[in-house]
Amino acid sequence: MNQHHQHSPRTIEIDTRLVRIAAVLTAAGAAVACAGMAVGAFAVLTAGRRMIRDMDVPPAQQAAAKWQQAKEASRAGMRAWQSASDTQNGSLAR
Repeated sequence: MNQHHQHSPRTIEIDTRLVRIAAVLTAAGAAVACAGMAVGAFAVLTAGRRMIRDMDVPPAQQAAAKWQQAKEASRAGMRAWQSASDTQNGSLAR
């Protein structure tokens, strides 16, 4: 005997009410997280501004002074290297 079995395709039944609740909770959580990040960023920026305002020397002035020191140190190193090089060349020529 040849029996033909007809299989009905299986379907997944999803409770759409639970899916909607999950979407609402996810959106609410994302909104709370964004609000928390905004409050944290505001606190950090406010503290940074206060720190800069309370400095004796502004950051731009500090940077300019450090840049000047670095240039002077570079020049001094170059002069020392050239002086040592001239000394070595003078002793080798004799």
